[in-house]
Amino acid sequence: MSERDETQAFLDSLPELKHGEQFCFQCHPSIECFNACCADLNLSLTPYDALRLRRALGEDSETFLTTRTDISTYPDTGYPRVHLRMRDDTARRPCPFVTEEGCSVYLDRPAACRTYPVGRATRVVRGGVGERFFVVREDHCQGFTEPKEWTPETWMADQGLEPYNVMNDRTMKLMAQQKSQGLAITAKQATMLLLALYQPDKFQKFVGEMGVFEHVEGEFDPQTVLADEETALGFGHDWAALILYGDHDRLQRKK
Repeated sequence: MSERDETQAFLDSLPELKHGEQFCFQCHPSIECFNACCADLNLSLTPYDALRLRRALGEDSETFLTTRTDISTYPDTGYPRVHLRMRDDTARRPCPFVTEEGCSVYLDRPAACRTYPVGRATRVVRGGVGERFFVVREDHCQGFTEPKEWTPETWMADQGLEPYNVMNDRTMKLMAQQKSQGLAITAKQATMLLLALYQPDKFQKFVGEMGVFEHVEGEFDPQTVLADEETALGFGHDWAALILYGDHDRLQRKK
């Protein structure tokens, strides 16, 4: 079973949180378990997670991936799997960004950290992406004793998840398309995906030097792709879909 399938199975085992259903939760420095969940994590970084983190750190993608992550592949799809590397100088294996005061990259923390203690499961459905929410209750967590009330919708909005969900859903669609084919991509294709999805700074140079814009047409502005890394990441998703699966609604090969 792949990591994504294991995550899906874990979420399916949890109590579902219906749209509009309320739950109580709050995390703050005065709570007894503050920072307890920020250690010994098996934290996969999505392409958008990686972009936000390294931009906050002021690092290029090569430095970030080399020094802060471990890279492998998902066995079912062959897609790149990028994990945040925990500190190994203590047995607790804390997140490299956690401090006594809390998260040092809080404004750009990954989607999994933002969503917690809510789990968001997604799948491709007719007309878009279907989502379900679940409550993740860990024994150590005292946040559920706090009186602050939320719904899935108000929690997602409060945690600034909209741009993460939009881009992460695009990544999910790519992986779902590959999984539906029942085979993994090649190592060469995985290297191409790592460039397009996790290295938008290098991808910008690639599309400029290789004249990619001369061979494709669709919903993009070349100058914006070359100037803005978030736009380049979106274009990278479309380009990967075009290369791996053929024409689609946002990008086509020029006739």
